[in-house]
Amino acid sequence: MNTLREAVHEYIDMRRNLGFKLNDMLRGLLEFATFMEQKQVSFITVELALAWAQRPVNVQPAHWAQRLSYVRGFARYRKSADSRTEIPPPGLLPFQPRRATPYLYSDEEIRSLLDAALNMSHGHEQCALLPRVYYCLFGLLSVTGLRLGEARNLELPDVDLDAAVLTVRDAKHDRTRLVPLHGSTCEVLADYIDRRACHWEGRPVSSYLFVSSWGNRLDNAQIHRAFYTLSRRIGLRGENDSHGPRLHDMRHTLAVRTLVNWYRRDQDPERLLPILSAWLGHVKVSDTQWYLEGSPELMREAMRRLERRWEGRS
Repeated sequence: MNTLREAVHEYIDMRRNLGFKLNDMLRGLLEFATFMEQKQVSFITVELALAWAQRPVNVQPAHWAQRLSYVRGFARYRKSADSRTEIPPPGLLPFQPRRATPYLYSDEEIRSLLDAALNMSHGHEQCALLPRVYYCLFGLLSVTGLRLGEARNLELPDVDLDAAVLTVRDAKHDRTRLVPLHGSTCEVLADYIDRRACHWEGRPVSSYLFVSSWGNRLDNAQIHRAFYTLSRRIGLRGENDSHGPRLHDMRHTLAVRTLVNWYRRDQDPERLLPILSAWLGHVKVSDTQWYLEGSPELMREAMRRLERRWEGRS
């Protein structure tokens, strides 16, 4: 019989063959295997799984629950090879994750953010393109609902301005999808790509659409620092605020506005949800359906429709 450590690698390989990345799970389970080796125990018990899951201190309950879920899935797999294996029941370390309340940007706020990006100081000539980089990146997030990682991973061949479509590759769950672009967005991107080519002419630069002043893909932390600075400049955040509107909320804003527009045009949001779900790259329509409950404006539109139906019956 192979060791727990060997079984961890077999389990992860099997799951990856089904299309999952599982990097965090692999790190967690290898840490669990080390813990079991230190205890000199060769099979999983509920007691030890629980003890390992709760080892980190000063963390959120969700982190403990996540660690235990790694062991639970692995234990189900291991049970077939070692009947002594105990599977931690789902009721242990219960945690009901709460979705963050999305911030819905107004048109004026998005315009202010983009104007601030265009006018941000860039220091020296090597950074002269950065204002246009952030202007296009934040603008693209606001009109497409892309995840930030998806936008960061875009390469020049993924932008087909003739067909007015983006190819989003290796997105969440290793999916690839096409995202249509409005004509005005194509114009802005075409201008940016021309400026990008002029700025980097004769110098090495990566093929990523959005690049840093060094010519490589924009760093995630760098993007957020720029966003927080601009947010404070235009009043979206206070000078000392550690929380506030997020870049990811642009995705929420697009989804909610789309649904509100469907309501106002007397269309059927429930029937059209699969379209929005595919656009956003959701695996399940239920992930998109959450937006129906997460916005007061959507709830008002739903109530107006319901009231019209009642009026028609009276």
